[in-house]
Amino acid sequence: MSTAEGPVFTARPDVVGHRGFGKGLVGGLAENTLESISAAVAAGVDWVELDATRTADGQLVVHHNPATDAGAFLVEGQAHDLRGAGIPLLTDAFDAVPLGTGLDLDVKPVLEDALGSPEQGTAGLLVPLLRREVRRRRLLVTSFDASALLWLGEQVPGLRLGLLTWLDFPLRIAVPMAAHLGFSVVGLHYRSFAANPIEPGPVHRSAARNVEVAHEAGLEVLAWCPAAHEVADLVAAGVDAVCVNDVPRLLPIVRALAGTRPGPARPRPA
Repeated sequence: MSTAEGPVFTARPDVVGHRGFGKGLVGGLAENTLESISAAVAAGVDWVELDATRTADGQLVVHHNPATDAGAFLVEGQAHDLRGAGIPLLTDAFDAVPLGTGLDLDVKPVLEDALGSPEQGTAGLLVPLLRREVRRRRLLVTSFDASALLWLGEQVPGLRLGLLTWLDFPLRIAVPMAAHLGFSVVGLHYRSFAANPIEPGPVHRSAARNVEVAHEAGLEVLAWCPAAHEVADLVAAGVDAVCVNDVPRLLPIVRALAGTRPGPARPRPA
């Protein structure tokens, strides 16, 4: 597990640009591209979130879904061909994020990772890059795959890890699980903080109480990906970071709300 000290997130709350400038096409820029990353950094986000997956030739690229828009599976493709189609290498994406901006790397395993050891899959390919980068930048590795996180934590001393949970996943399960697995962050879909389609009745005493318990358990709380009208409740509840789908629209909203929240603000890094 991580041996790093101090908080992962340093503002109240940090703003994380989802897939760069935002999910899908935001401001004319496609998600998970170098242009989208640069736009998010220029806008002033605290962190950029990127997706990492692997190709047939053992390279890591930045893409969310297992297949391209044309239906070609990345794990069956060549990195050079994918790069020519606008899917960047992960190393190029890292170079596009300045050291003053945090980098949240979402590990996207492929189905074929089940056929071998972690060393032979997506997680194994990440280790050399993570060992280099963890020493020189604010780095958080997140995933829905707890086994990949646990293995990476063993391989990369000091790596900060965050467990992601799926749409509407109950906080009463997510928070204890992340705490007992020894992670630094629990990443929760915004609808997990209230009654939702999966659990339509009362799901907790209050959103703030859930965040309070997570903090008492040693976790920082990342909420993903609320619409504009849902941000205020999350900020009021005390989440440590908000991952946003539309940076130009939501970044100023979160910043304004953070300025009205009680309690001392944590300084943002220069």
